[in-house]
Amino acid sequence: MCGIVGAVARRNVVPLLIAGLKRLEYRGYDSAGLAIINGGLHRVRSIGRVAQLEAQAHAEQVSGNLGIAHTRWATHGAPSIRNAHPHQSRDGIAVVHNGIIENYEALRSQLQQQGYSFESETDTEVIAHLVHSCYARHQDLGLATREAVGMLQGAYAIAVVCADQPHRLLAARLGSPLLIGVGEGEYFLASDAAALIAVTQNMLYLEEGDVVDITLAGYAITDVGGQPVSRASHVSRVSADTAELGPYAHYMQKEIAEQPRAIADTVEKVLALGFVPQLFGDLGHAVLADLDSVAIIACGTSYHAALVARYWIEQIARVPCSAEVASEYRYRDSVPNPRTLIVTISQSGETADTLAALKHAQAQGHRHSLAICNVPESALTRLSTLTFLTRAGMEIGVASTKAFTTQLVALFALAVTLARLRGVLAREAEIEYLDALRRLPNKVQHVLNLEPQLKLWAEQFAKKNHALFLGRGVHYPIALEGSLKLKEVSYIHAEAYPAGELKHGPLALVDAEMPVVAVAPNDALLGKLKSNLQEVKARGGELYVLADNDSHFTSAEGLHVIRMPDYEGILSPVMHVVPLQLLAYHTACRLGTDVDKPRNLAKSVTVE
Repeated sequence: MCGIVGAVARRNVVPLLIAGLKRLEYRGYDSAGLAIINGGLHRVRSIGRVAQLEAQAHAEQVSGNLGIAHTRWATHGAPSIRNAHPHQSRDGIAVVHNGIIENYEALRSQLQQQGYSFESETDTEVIAHLVHSCYARHQDLGLATREAVGMLQGAYAIAVVCADQPHRLLAARLGSPLLIGVGEGEYFLASDAAALIAVTQNMLYLEEGDVVDITLAGYAITDVGGQPVSRASHVSRVSADTAELGPYAHYMQKEIAEQPRAIADTVEKVLALGFVPQLFGDLGHAVLADLDSVAIIACGTSYHAALVARYWIEQIARVPCSAEVASEYRYRDSVPNPRTLIVTISQSGETADTLAALKHAQAQGHRHSLAICNVPESALTRLSTLTFLTRAGMEIGVASTKAFTTQLVALFALAVTLARLRGVLAREAEIEYLDALRRLPNKVQHVLNLEPQLKLWAEQFAKKNHALFLGRGVHYPIALEGSLKLKEVSYIHAEAYPAGELKHGPLALVDAEMPVVAVAPNDALLGKLKSNLQEVKARGGELYVLADNDSHFTSAEGLHVIRMPDYEGILSPVMHVVPLQLLAYHTACRLGTDVDKPRNLAKSVTVE
């Protein structure tokens, strides 16, 4: 969602803050700002991208040894200078904040009665005035921060500076990620490790309810009540190189192209060990042997991975499996089963709805949990019994691509491992599944080679206002993902349906102006799918078919065919999603949209 960076050092921290914000810009990009303490509080805020903030800070010659910075994705109040962070109160107190304060209206009313005036529509400004109110009473910034956050309800990661404390940075977190970076005689703060990789790889991850007091001499972490707590230090695995764009026009293009390597890195451990419970952690065997069903919980693209996995787990392992939208599951009155494995999927591991859904499941008595995640130090992995880390590398484009395909690989490994544990997996099938994983990176590379043909399709899609995506069986979720990608980055309205549902309503939409994309692998449902596509053709619809090389489709008037490699069996969904990613990307490029930073969206959704 939004991004926080803070620093206290003996050098000018403004370039460090700006560089950190640039690395976090994918998390929020409607406004940005910074506050520097140097003989008083100096605040700079701008609408739009971090580059505009950088130019403004340079023009104003802002510098100092202590500062906080923020890039915003709007929740309360439209993008504007007055709603941009940092927000400030009297006596040079400034605050940046990620999350949502649920009781901000009541707190705002109380503070207005105390004589505080508000210039913004945000919930964050309440925090600034609340800290000042407490500071005015105690004259202790640490105590004031702890007392203030004790009054907040909701989710927050905050950083606080004060004009008369020129080398002191306070921060706290509850429900939103925050970490400390430890340098040589200097200290940093960020909501994501990516912001700090250029200055340090030594990091500590704050836990729920932590408050940290950082100075040049070091840091002290306490709970809200002031009791000291200890947090382990980690060496971040994030590489600075992964954040570089290189020869690509956009991060989305780069990340689509990186999928063969990301998949190869993710399957490396599986190929080395086989389908064994230890893939998921030391408790893998104890947990996976003690389940009788699986419930997968996720949001957005990760939810589409869950839908694919439902087919795989039931087909391969013969285990009942459900897929749940996290934001719905956490409020649904479900029937708990302690022997259900709760699987959560999240690229960042910080998705608020998914974290809350996992906590809800645990409160319901579900004791077994598995996180499939791309970030080893995330909140989701720390909350879960088992973990499978996808090795996609940093994903910066808001529209997820390589994270999705590596999630599919992880879920496939889970399905086959469960089958092996339950004794329903023939040795011949196990060998074939391993061979299929071994072939997969090369097969995906072959699909990437189809990019010129997909660019030609994109030229036609860029002229349309709507599109329909169809798939059957395990490829229906792939149609859903293709539809989502087109919506996210091109702003073309798109829907996806199981092809068999076409005649039950969506066929009414089909005409020459509604392109219909069909995912058509050479599987057992191909004959049924061809019949469904005839329904489209008979209504004058324009068909765009992604067909395997051996599935006997021929291009004709109103029928455009791209031939994929030969059918890859059960892992076909991994291959068929790649051309849909490329179609969305090139359509967006033709339309001139901001591909990596689509309007109204953010990468890591850390608010409900």
